[in-house]
Amino acid sequence: MEAPLFDALGAMRSLVATEIFYSLCMCFVLSLVLANVYRWTHQGFSYQRTFLQTIVLASIAVSIMIMAIGNNMARGLGILGAMAFVRFRTPIRDPRDVIFIFAALAIGISCGAQVFMVAIMGTLFFGFTAFFLSWSPWASRREFEGLLRFLLPADGKAASSLPEIFAQYCTNTELIATREAIQGEVLEYAYQVRLIDPSYKVDLVDAVSKLPDASEVSLVMQRTTVEI
Repeated sequence: MEAPLFDALGAMRSLVATEIFYSLCMCFVLSLVLANVYRWTHQGFSYQRTFLQTIVLASIAVSIMIMAIGNNMARGLGILGAMAFVRFRTPIRDPRDVIFIFAALAIGISCGAQVFMVAIMGTLFFGFTAFFLSWSPWASRREFEGLLRFLLPADGKAASSLPEIFAQYCTNTELIATREAIQGEVLEYAYQVRLIDPSYKVDLVDAVSKLPDASEVSLVMQRTTVEI
């Protein structure tokens, strides 16, 4: 049974050592669960071991502050003034990382206030949602887009074969740039292409390379985190 942190009059009662230790242990375990959820569902390139440590340590630090403050306004203002001297300038590139930091703070607040059922249920539900969004195809885009560049003679005869090649390997193509090269003898084409299947990358390049006098054929696939 959870012991109330405040008495019937709303005044904060003194926490015994066992209650403080139990709250910190609960906070430590739940923040470890949250950190492992982040580790198992992380899909970007900015993975850092220190960020997982930050999740655990931030949760414990907030739990300590909540137990120290209680409902004492003077203590709260004192801690707020002390924290005003701290400047957090660490850049967080992924908005998803910010949400995990907020979740760690929520765990710390719940454990510090000894609302353990909220902390446990919230951690489990947050973890389930993170796994669902990570493993399910929801909100994913299976679009294999790339930038195709090549040189063709300026007479335009070889370019007439391009629609047939694009229809075989692409679902959509768009000419985004064309310019003269080698003193107007050839034209450089740049197409934004969307492949039917990612395995068609080599086939598309080979087909364009087989056009008469085609040269410098290249295909750069676009990543979801990088704009071409």
